[in-house]
Amino acid sequence: MQPNQSSDTASGIDKTILRRTMLARRDALSPDFVAAASLAVARQTMALPQVASACEVLAYLPIRNEVDATLVAGRLLDAGKRLLLPRCRKDAPGWLDLGPITCLSEAVPGRFGILEPPADCCRGPEAFAPDVILAPGVAFDLQGARLGFGGGYYDRLLALPMAANAFVVGLAYAFQLLPRLPADPWDRPVDAVVTELQTHLVAP
Repeated sequence: MQPNQSSDTASGIDKTILRRTMLARRDALSPDFVAAASLAVARQTMALPQVASACEVLAYLPIRNEVDATLVAGRLLDAGKRLLLPRCRKDAPGWLDLGPITCLSEAVPGRFGILEPPADCCRGPEAFAPDVILAPGVAFDLQGARLGFGGGYYDRLLALPMAANAFVVGLAYAFQLLPRLPADPWDRPVDAVVTELQTHLVAP
């Protein structure tokens, strides 16, 4: 399955219904398409000036047919960046700790089967100041709004002072970039969305 950019507006659509629809569409993508699209996203992400000049980058590792952010993470390490990964905080649903890794093989399965940094190297987000944050999402819009999985992990993270000066990049397939999403006033928009077809910079 090779998706095309959606022309439908998501404004006014229930988030739960939209999330279910987008996840089903993503789950249906073929391995060949995911591999090719992920490579294109990785190349475009690394070409961003903000990524090229960054010293510390918070990335994530993929689940459920997401764009393969492992390709970006590996290139960040090869480029000498300090790479942070998130870890779900034990007994605190909705909150993330962060930890640096120097090799992708250091990541271990954590909650929900997501590969995370080892617990002994993780600290609260306030201990770090990433120049760039790569944010997962079920969908994004042209204004930078992000629809997450519903757990609020990145909503809370992006609202922290440590993220205030970070350049936030959403990684997605082209069909996940919509004209408009339902959003709350307190949501932190991303600064760019990178898909296999384009790098969309959100106007300030």
